[in-house]
Amino acid sequence: MLEIRELTKAFGGARAVDGLTLTLEPGNIMGFIGPNGAGKTTTMRMIATLMAPDAGTIRIDGYDVVESPYAARARLGFMPDFIGVYNDLKVWEYLDFFAAAYRIPTHNRARIIDEVLALTDLTGKRDAYVASLSKGMKQRLCLAKTLSHDPQLLLLDEPAAGLDPRARIELRELLKELQRMGKTLLVSSHILTELADLCNQVTIIEKGRVLVSGSISDIIAAQTVCPRFMVEVAGDEDRAEQVLAALPAVKICERNGACFTVDYVAGDDASHQILTQLVTAGLAVRQFRKVEEGVEGLFMKLTRGEVA
Repeated sequence: MLEIRELTKAFGGARAVDGLTLTLEPGNIMGFIGPNGAGKTTTMRMIATLMAPDAGTIRIDGYDVVESPYAARARLGFMPDFIGVYNDLKVWEYLDFFAAAYRIPTHNRARIIDEVLALTDLTGKRDAYVASLSKGMKQRLCLAKTLSHDPQLLLLDEPAAGLDPRARIELRELLKELQRMGKTLLVSSHILTELADLCNQVTIIEKGRVLVSGSISDIIAAQTVCPRFMVEVAGDEDRAEQVLAALPAVKICERNGACFTVDYVAGDDASHQILTQLVTAGLAVRQFRKVEEGVEGLFMKLTRGEVA
């Protein structure tokens, strides 16, 4: 659905996007992650045909966005990080305006407006003025506008920014529903835990370059040098630290009160040796489990916070 090859964009000699390459298959949700200034918004604007690339290619459903911009736009919907709304319009008028901009025939607009309002749970606000909506409702209204021409690819730039927890949860469920409808989504966000729950693919970029791209599980497996375990003991923490540090296969042992984080180079199959040594030493073990590294840990491991 989306294919980017060696995409490059520079501003005043500084490359905001530097040879970026990624592929997004139909029906997937990809988290587009990077520190501020990494080039995420610039990349999305080029995909959305709002900015011309200096080099490289972008294809949406096979259509080159430079050579066939109108065909590309018919297949994509872009929800920017800054939402433009018209406060003196009613909700249905706002959607009707953009439906006209998308060249949707007049006789189809009422039905489409009702459908996108129902999908985004805004039917009850149909005749409300945009100015009266909460931040979360304005986010959903912008998404409704983005969906009005039934695009196959959705570009969502920080869709959950500034939302309260309930609004974020509702938005996440809505995006999952869009995936079930067959939509393909590219979502940028700084709320990494929510991306982990939402996305089945992730691309991490920094200084305009792709650091890793693929399924979250595959990336974590490739980046994990050795398994990590959490051990909690009941008393005699100093003795526990000595026992753990003495194990030849322990690469790192970090202590936080009665809890220890242990990197064990011997692998998962030999992890019972940690527990055996602690019990043999007469220590009471409250908890022993493998620590699964998430998107946040992966992000901190791979990025340095550098900007282009």
